[in-house]
Amino acid sequence: MVLPEQRPGQALHLVVDSTALKVFGEGEWKVRKHGDSKRRTWRKMHLAMDAETGRICADLMTHHDVVDADVLSELLEQLPSDTPIGTIGGDGAYDAKQCHAAIAARDAQPPISAREGATPWPESTPGAPWPNEAIDVIARTGRREWKKSCGYHRRSLVENLMYRLKTLTGNRLWACEVGSQETEVAIRVGVLNRTAALARPQSVRIA
Repeated sequence: MVLPEQRPGQALHLVVDSTALKVFGEGEWKVRKHGDSKRRTWRKMHLAMDAETGRICADLMTHHDVVDADVLSELLEQLPSDTPIGTIGGDGAYDAKQCHAAIAARDAQPPISAREGATPWPESTPGAPWPNEAIDVIARTGRREWKKSCGYHRRSLVENLMYRLKTLTGNRLWACEVGSQETEVAIRVGVLNRTAALARPQSVRIA
């Protein structure tokens, strides 16, 4: 677990996403040596980033077939319960009842895009007010205007993070054992957080 930086009086603005990392194991070595068609093995790296500092606050490695919506609550559990969270943004993969319930439990708002053809949930559903309002606003003003009004595009920051991850540390895991792979992921998170602390530009709008 990576504790978020403390900013007195400020709530975290988290953006979440995942990316696939290929496991370079025995099967891959056989492909290189013999040219055989072997089934690739993948892992999925899930990250929650503080949009204000660029720091990764939570990370999780899973098998490649685990969907993003199923692990959001586990990411949030890595943050102390008394850590204030303002927003938790993500793409349509997080537009699921378990995600909105987990976000509502942290008293946060979810600028998460409603899926195409989404219909309102019963009001008794935990976290239902936000997605129901989003569906209504999108129907009245269009998806583009909704994204601008709620700050949805901040999630592009975590997409940039995934690009830096693969540029700086590679797009594959070299460890063979799951425990070692988790350690490798933790090291990569540390590298990214260190580079963000040392070299992240501070942009200020002047016009």
